[in-house]
Amino acid sequence: MISTSVPVNAPLNQLSVMGLPVHQSTDYVSWLLTTTRSGQGGHVVTLNAEMCVQAETNIELQQIIQNATLVIPDGAGVQLYFQWVQRKHLKRYPGIEFAVDVLQQIQPTEPVVFYGGAPGMAEKAANHWQQKLPNLNVAIAQHGYLSDTEQIDFQKKLQALEPKIIFVGLGVPRQELWIAAHRQLCPQAIWIGVGGSFDIWAGQKQRAPSWMCNNNLEWLYRLYQEPWRWRRMLALPKFVVLSISYDLGWRAK
Repeated sequence: MISTSVPVNAPLNQLSVMGLPVHQSTDYVSWLLTTTRSGQGGHVVTLNAEMCVQAETNIELQQIIQNATLVIPDGAGVQLYFQWVQRKHLKRYPGIEFAVDVLQQIQPTEPVVFYGGAPGMAEKAANHWQQKLPNLNVAIAQHGYLSDTEQIDFQKKLQALEPKIIFVGLGVPRQELWIAAHRQLCPQAIWIGVGGSFDIWAGQKQRAPSWMCNNNLEWLYRLYQEPWRWRRMLALPKFVVLSISYDLGWRAK
């Protein structure tokens, strides 16, 4: 059973969007690493507008986000909601940047797992970071296309190795559901959903230019790279309507 004891860290300030928590910090990574080094495990969610909309109808996802150890404002929509509607300053922290900062600050004694993506992607992503960070301790690099037997073997390896950081790149909401179902395997580990980060680290895809990221236009670059995403982009106007509805009291928080 997962420990629910309070970390030695001071609690982070918690805001709310559509009934979902969003934590506020000037140094999420230090807070998280202090938590894990005190023997506490946890689940990190990088929240964006699309995930908020999914959680509106997916109660299991909603509960996972509400119970997460740390919820980071990943998307531009979430940042702009707090800025324009709640008049609160909350800087966006893209999940891929958060994951990079974690990798750069963990110690060689803290094993890392890369799990998810198409065959070869997790391995290439891990190799990319081992070249950049020679002291990085990669315990497992495993793609996400496993048979039932392979999945069982993978879970046994996780349990035996007891890594400190587990990156899961299965996409939303699959990665959040998978983490919630398997956290008991490594209760002292930090589990982080990283979406498509492995593809970028592996060189399979490119991230938007920095000027687009800095101007909240990363979604437009993704749409350019993957035109089929236009249906997913419909979550943005839905998010605007739903988030304001919560603030006006039209929906229960």
